[in-house]
Amino acid sequence: MISPSDILLIPLDDWINTIVRDFLVPNFRPFFRALQVPVTAVLNALEAFFQFVPMLVTTAAFALVAWRVVGRGLAIFTLVALVFIDMIDLWPETMTTLSMILTSVLFCTVIGVPVGILAAGSDKMWSVTRPVLDIMQTIPSFVYLVPIVMLFGVGMVPGIIATIIFALPPIIRLTNLGIRNVRGDLIEAAEAFGSTRWQMLWEVQFPLAIRTIMAGLNQTLMLSLSMVVIAALIGAGGLGLTVYTGLGRLDVGGATAGGVGIVLLAIILDRITQALGEQNGVRSLSLRQVFVSLFRLRRPVADEAKKTGP
Repeated sequence: MISPSDILLIPLDDWINTIVRDFLVPNFRPFFRALQVPVTAVLNALEAFFQFVPMLVTTAAFALVAWRVVGRGLAIFTLVALVFIDMIDLWPETMTTLSMILTSVLFCTVIGVPVGILAAGSDKMWSVTRPVLDIMQTIPSFVYLVPIVMLFGVGMVPGIIATIIFALPPIIRLTNLGIRNVRGDLIEAAEAFGSTRWQMLWEVQFPLAIRTIMAGLNQTLMLSLSMVVIAALIGAGGLGLTVYTGLGRLDVGGATAGGVGIVLLAIILDRITQALGEQNGVRSLSLRQVFVSLFRLRRPVADEAKKTGP
């Protein structure tokens, strides 16, 4: 039976090879190399810091943060988990992985939150952004690696750039959702009192949307952790390299130890960021409550006028 391919065969793979290999790589290589500079600087600083600080100090700091943010249970778990990671001789690899994750999350936040805010303020912007995010989230993560290697080379920084591309969509989507879900009567009240666009965003929309934005940050963090092993295929180090090396050598124990380290690190970071999101959640106020609060702010001024009046 005849099929459309008998009439017309589209050489999509040849087109993409021509665009990437024959156009982007020779003409824009300096540009892509320049993009690596800030990522390299942040990664090197974080890795040098975490590798320099003694293990006991880092463990105590994480346990203290877990205790203050979540509670005693997670603090004890953090203490036991990090000591266990050190006892299986994976502490340097864990600190390298932590540096990679924090670098990825930092750049995802710097890029994703402004894009989400812009998308929330314009339906046209969102109609353009949404299909791009759909493509980024549905393309298999391995597919990112080929153009990343051609444009950026191999190593830890190209692995982080692939992680940033893979983990960026959730924080954009949830920032857009959080800003759009701010109640309309609060927006109207702020406009009625003469708020500028910046005041509206910074003092009304952003505080009310922070809980949703933190949920997006948490998802970005977990997606970054899921890319640790895949990024090791193009030279990224840390626990992902331990797992990848174990698989290559059929070293079941080594691969399992690396996987356990990733899981423990993921649990600690996930619980802390979730709790931070819940603490930063701002309860929505009704319009009546807003006017009551404004009245309470002005009341002492009126009383003062009575006291100083004739």
